[in-house]
Amino acid sequence: MNYWIYFSNYAFFAIICWLICMLLQVVKLKRNKMLPILLFAALGGLSMVVFTYNLWQNLGRPPMRTLGETRLWYAVFLPVIGIITYIRWQYKWLLNYSLVMATVFLTINYFNPDTYNKALMPALQSVWFVPHVLVYIFSYALLAASSIVACYGLFEYYRGKYKNNILQLANNLVYVGFGFLSLGLLFGALWAKEAWGHYWTWDPKETWAMLTWLGYLIYIHMHYRYPDSVKPVLITLALAFVILLLCWFGVNYMPSSAQSVHTYTNG
Repeated sequence: MNYWIYFSNYAFFAIICWLICMLLQVVKLKRNKMLPILLFAALGGLSMVVFTYNLWQNLGRPPMRTLGETRLWYAVFLPVIGIITYIRWQYKWLLNYSLVMATVFLTINYFNPDTYNKALMPALQSVWFVPHVLVYIFSYALLAASSIVACYGLFEYYRGKYKNNILQLANNLVYVGFGFLSLGLLFGALWAKEAWGHYWTWDPKETWAMLTWLGYLIYIHMHYRYPDSVKPVLITLALAFVILLLCWFGVNYMPSSAQSVHTYTNG
């Protein structure tokens, strides 16, 4: 029996917990307000962790083959990122963004369920499959959060209310995300060597992955070279995320996708 039939139960519970979490942020509590907010955010995230684990066991393979399956992982990682940043910097809006985006991914999966079959083609039956996909998904989640920080920073900049801690938060997210992105490239090269005999073949997906890596590297160098610059650096960070989106799913709709060996990740 396909465990996917229980998805709606887990997703509904998670979304309810996240809605309560956001509601608690506007309700005045007599005692520690942070604890119940974190509790409901974590309960919703835990619900998706349990579902993803059980789906993995049911399929007998990592649920990372299709876009629909990777959306599950975003619903796992985004709440984690939101909770960590909320604990560290008390940014409610970033926590809410993480929960809203996780809800969006769950909603898309509910109305557009994937095949979720047990088949796993030979190229994916590699020791590098899980670490490559996981570090990439986690890096994408972190870098997506950094792009929201960049847009928020630009908004505050044009309002004349910009504060330096906004860029500092973006840097913290980018540095960690870039580290995982670099690991993803490394694991992907090792995987390619095992599967196709070459570390790098200039496949369209590989090319855009490198462009994404370079985009965030440019941001890091710009901020290092011009530490007092705000607007150009934030714009660069926002544009880097556009390249990331093209790498993630835009490549699948380009004419060159017909020659890509990564098209099996679509379905």
